[in-house]
Amino acid sequence: MLFIGLTGSIATGKSTVSSILSSPPYSLPIIDADILARKVVEPGTDGYNAIVRYFGPTTPDLLVPASDSMPEKGPDGKGRPLNRPALGKRVFGTSEERKKDRAVLNSIVHPAVRKETYKAILRCYLKGCWAVVLDVPLLFESGWDKLSGVVMVVAVKDPELQMKRLMERDPHLSEEDAQNRVQSQGDVRLKAKRCEARGKGRGVVVWNDGSKEQLKANIDSCLQEIKKSSPPWWNWLCLLCPPLSVVAGAWTYWQNIRINREWADLELKEKARL
Repeated sequence: MLFIGLTGSIATGKSTVSSILSSPPYSLPIIDADILARKVVEPGTDGYNAIVRYFGPTTPDLLVPASDSMPEKGPDGKGRPLNRPALGKRVFGTSEERKKDRAVLNSIVHPAVRKETYKAILRCYLKGCWAVVLDVPLLFESGWDKLSGVVMVVAVKDPELQMKRLMERDPHLSEEDAQNRVQSQGDVRLKAKRCEARGKGRGVVVWNDGSKEQLKANIDSCLQEIKKSSPPWWNWLCLLCPPLSVVAGAWTYWQNIRINREWADLELKEKARL
C-alpha cells in the first residue's frame, strides 16, 4: 500500500486538495491528522487532561466559557471543550516562550495522533486500499515523510496571497495573529523545495496560486506522475503478499532516511555560503 504524505501550510489549499483526492475519480482514503488531533484532545481524554494541567493555571480562558448551553463540567460531565483561539495565542509565534509552549503541546498531541494514525492505516490495509493519503500539516517536522512513498506539498508562490486567503478565511484573526500562524508552520516555499529534492516520483508539488480548475488540473498531473513511479498493480501485489510489503516498506524507509540526510547536507552547505 502506497503512503502519499500530503502537507503544505495554513491557507495554501491543502484541505481542498485532500477533499478532491477523496472524491471520484480518485476516491483515495484520507487520514487527516488535524481531525485526529481534535479527537485526541476531546474532554475526558488523556490529551485533554494533560493540556488542562499544563496550560490551565496560566491561561484563564483555556476552556470554552460556561453558559446556559455549556454546563460548568461540560455537556457530558467530562469537562468543557478547549477554547482553541486562546490556546492558539499561547503556542503560535516565534518568541522563545511560544516555541516552548508549542513544543509542550506537540509532545502531548503528536504521540496520541501517531497511535490513531497507525490504527487508521491498518484499517485501510485490511480494506485492500492500493494507496492512502496521510494529511499531515507538519509532515517533515513530525517524521511522517520517512514512511511516505511519495510526498505531495500544496504550496503558493506568493506569500501575500497566503496571508490574504488566511485573513479572508478567519476574519477574527488580527494581522499579527495570522502572521504568527503562518510562521509557526514554516515557509511553504522551502517545503516545496525540499519535496522536489526527493526526486521524480518521490516528491510532487501542487502549486495553488490560480483557480480551482487549475488546481484540479495540477492534481491530475501529479497523480499521473505518482502512478507512473508506483503503479497500482505493484501496490496490489504488496497487499496480496505481506512479506513483499514489509520488504518494500523497509526499502522506502531506508531511501527516505538517505534523502533526509542529503537534504540536511544541502542545508548546511547553503548556510555556509551565507
